[in-house]
Amino acid sequence: MPHISVVIPVYKAENCLDELYARLKAAIEPISGDFEILLVEDCGGDRSWDLIGELAKKDPRVKGLQFSRNFGQHYGITAGLDHAGGDWVVVMDCDLQDRPEEIPRLYAKAQEGFDVVLARRGHREDPFLKRLASWAFYKIFSYLSDMEYDGQTGNFRIISKKVVKSFRLMREQLRFFGGLISWAGFASASIDVRHAERFEGKSTYTFKKLMHLATDTIIAYSDKPLRLSIRFGFTISFLSFLYGLYIVYHALFHGAAIMGWSSLIVSLYFLGGIIISILGVIGIYLGKTFDEAKRRPLYIISHTTFDEH
Repeated sequence: MPHISVVIPVYKAENCLDELYARLKAAIEPISGDFEILLVEDCGGDRSWDLIGELAKKDPRVKGLQFSRNFGQHYGITAGLDHAGGDWVVVMDCDLQDRPEEIPRLYAKAQEGFDVVLARRGHREDPFLKRLASWAFYKIFSYLSDMEYDGQTGNFRIISKKVVKSFRLMREQLRFFGGLISWAGFASASIDVRHAERFEGKSTYTFKKLMHLATDTIIAYSDKPLRLSIRFGFTISFLSFLYGLYIVYHALFHGAAIMGWSSLIVSLYFLGGIIISILGVIGIYLGKTFDEAKRRPLYIISHTTFDEH
């Protein structure tokens, strides 16, 4: 069994795989020559899988898995962790913004007695709007999930074999790697690392994809939106009751009902919109429950560069 496994989801990375392999090899070999690199190709439609196959032929420590279709980054991480055999497992992205040269520092920190060591990015080399959206998501996620989650950390981290075994027990359809590891509660630490610029190309995460991921993640880890909707409903009812008392008082002591056709219509539309929104939130939760009840596999692997048996 290898001492260190490196799990990397790959999507449209044909131009950086050779550089990624060379830098990983140079960074890990001083720690241990007994390592493996698991590259999970997520059907990006480029030559990534062919290049992974070439690397695997050149170095058997490189192991490739290809999905039958595009499943997504966090499913790629899940597949990699399901096949990782190392005592320690590094998870990182393929675009070289997570610098392989930081792995020895993560490993050294883990040897101090931590099961999880996160790479904390002091300054992210991302566009301002992406950094702002990421900051807002993690703030909202921390509030709704009641978990303290550092928005300066991404997927880049090292975890022990014990953590990997616990992660494999969690098979829910909605995957958020960082949230699952945080929920498990193992002893963790973080170190500050330098976040590099993308080696080539630009991020494939569009604003629409990020919003979809954020919604799914919040729904998967919290029922607080439902509880907040209940509180909001009681608040509206209480305010309406107070306003009703005011109308009765005005009619009794001033002899006329309060005129306000426009305000009445606006209020009806407002409350109608709130009701529809709350029903929509409930519908999303029911839909996700339906997805879980199907018990479909999290991913399907079509090809590997190694014998899984």
